[in-house]
Parts: sequence; C-alpha cells; structure tokens
Amino acid sequence: MSDIESYLQKQTSQRGRSAYQKGQSLEQWRSQLRERIKERLGGFPTVAAELNPVLLERTLCDGYIRERVEITTYAGLRMPVYVLIPNEVSVTKERRPVIVACHGHGYGSREICGMDPDGSPRTGDPGLHKDFAVALVKCGYVVAAPELLGFGERRLNEDRDAPPGTSSCTKIAAHLLMVGKTLAGHRVYETTRLMDYLSTRPEVDSERIGSMGISGGGLVTAFTAALDERCKAVVVSGYASTFHGSILDRNHCLDNYIPGILQEAELPDIIGLIAPRPLFLEIGSEDLVFPLHSAREAHERLKMIYARAGAGQSLDADYFDGGHEISGAKAYDWLKNVL
Repeated sequence: MSDIESYLQKQTSQRGRSAYQKGQSLEQWRSQLRERIKERLGGFPTVAAELNPVLLERTLCDGYIRERVEITTYAGLRMPVYVLIPNEVSVTKERRPVIVACHGHGYGSREICGMDPDGSPRTGDPGLHKDFAVALVKCGYVVAAPELLGFGERRLNEDRDAPPGTSSCTKIAAHLLMVGKTLAGHRVYETTRLMDYLSTRPEVDSERIGSMGISGGGLVTAFTAALDERCKAVVVSGYASTFHGSILDRNHCLDNYIPGILQEAELPDIIGLIAPRPLFLEIGSEDLVFPLHSAREAHERLKMIYARAGAGQSLDADYFDGGHEISGAKAYDWLKNVL
C-alpha cells in the first residue's frame, strides 16, 4: 500500500460521531443523526414552495392509467412524475397504498414504466430496472415514479442531444457542492415534496406510503425514508452496503458523495434510521457495484439496530442469484404483507 492509500485509509477510518452505541437511547440517536444528515445533505428549505401540480398527459395502459404530472419542488424547480393508477381504483374510488418508485442511473422514469426513451412502449429488454413501477401497479398499488434531477427530461440543455442514458449528474452535483448543497440532498427533498403531493390525491391512502428504489434510486429511497417517517415500508435494492465497501472502493457518480458524511456515521447506521418501520433489502450475489461482502456487513449492522429497536421481525432481505438489478421475487409479496 502506497503512502497515498495509507493516508486516505487513515482519514476515512475514524468512527462517525453519530454511529449508534449500545445502550444509547434510540430516540435521542435518531433525532440527533437525522438533523446532522440533513445538514450534511446541504439543508432543506424552511418554507415549502406551492406544489402547483399540472397534468401533462393521461394514457390508458394495460390494466392501469398512466398520468404525467409536474409539481414544484424547490422554488424555481419543477419535477415531472409518472403516476400509475390501477384501473379498478377509478371504479371503486377506494384509497390505495402508494409506492414511490425511484429509478437508478439510466434514462429516467420512463425506464421503470415500460417505455423507451422517447416515451413509446418498450419493445426490447427492460434492463436492470425490470419495469418495476409497472410490476408494482399490477400488484394493485398506486405508483409514483419521479424523474430524478439530472436524468431524462431533467438533464441540462447541453446534454439533451447526448444518448438517452447520459446524465447531467456530475455538473449539477459540482455546482451544488460549490454552494454547500448536494445533488443527493436535492433528490431526497424533492421526494418528500412528492409525498406532499401524493397525500392530496383522492386515490392515495396517505397513511400507507411505501417506497422502492435501486442503485442511485436506492440512495434516494433509503435517505428519504431515514429522514421522513411518512414512508411506512421500504425496499432498497442494489444499494445497502457500506461507504467503504462500495462508494470509496471504486469510481462512482459524483451524486453519491456527501461532504463530511463519514464524520457522522457509516451507511448502515443511516439506513438504520428507518427502524422500527419495515425494511427489505434486495442483494444480488453477483452485484459488482455494491458487492455482496459489504452488503452482508450492512445487513448485519442493520440486524443489530432493528433488534435494539425491538423490531427484528421488520427487517428482511432477499439474497438472490443475479447482479446489479431489481429482483422483485420476494419484495412484492413482502410489501403486500406489510402495507
């Protein structure tokens, strides 16, 4: 090991001041760490902008209705969202649980909603996302798939003519870092605003909001649920790991890096803020982005936190044969049981 590697290892190996300690009050720990995580993410607005929702399109699909809605998140920033509604809901008028479905790196919300980048029905392979928003609506949930900042229609103008899977993450993240903000924080806050909007929808039971995300969408899902208790059940796919085992072990997109986060806690402790609410992890045996060994380490740490919260039964995982991808084999049934 060179002096550079040795130096970096020493810099990043200090135990975070907000890591959970045995015997510590869970409530005190949760409250303290949540506030510090918000600070590290760059802080959130103290006054929420008016949502001003606008319906952009409405499409009849096989067994569900797909709406494209746009809402204000930050003042001056609009976010498009696909809302998928089971056909029977429009007949029965009953309120259903809603799942916020967060895509990972790729071409955005269309990628999880059964569409090609141009919005036409997909004809090819669904890729690592497996159209999981469509799978969820066919399970009977209302599903909301936001266009995360930096992807799809929310790329910078200079990237609009680039291939569909090209993101604007690096430049947006760099600009935000220069003013003490983070792209991760923006995505998390925008997801809380989406929950504000969903709570106004007549089809949605706002007491039964769940979330599911993969990879970069797993970050958004995990951090949002850690900070916002309106998330009642959470599926994190291809992200539960340790910062050391993945984020610091290879070159990731800049949107994964949060200044000073290791001074607070490792990733499993941050995800552990979800306890005692139900949490399900999808872990691929051949995932090369968030490797199996660090995922197991995170899972073991989460087991300890959930046990301390008296909620060991609320934590579950599917170690499936596969790579960096959605599985769904057990997660969809698990959501049905907890929501």
